[in-house]
Amino acid sequence: MAYKIVWSLQAREDLQAIVRFIRRKNPRAAADFGYALIKRVDVLENFPRLGRRVPEFDEDTIRELIHRSYRIIYQVQDEQRLLAVVRLWHGARGAPELPAQWEF
Repeated sequence: MAYKIVWSLQAREDLQAIVRFIRRKNPRAAADFGYALIKRVDVLENFPRLGRRVPEFDEDTIRELIHRSYRIIYQVQDEQRLLAVVRLWHGARGAPELPAQWEF
């Protein structure tokens, strides 16, 4: 049975900021990149543990997929069969900042 994917408010804001940044130089590339990030997340519906554990947190439920320069950080909630996308974080920014509580 597939996991339900939800995006936190912060992850949605991250996605919008990424697309806006790229759009300044290349509008077409911005849309394509935004959709590519979403498509990468959609794979997790059937493979929630595809990503590795986030090394900075070393907790099995907090995982990440890498897409080009970005870290897609998510939390797996097995009991609810839920996958929460928490942040989209550029790798050059160092350790990801996670909100204390996810807002959806």
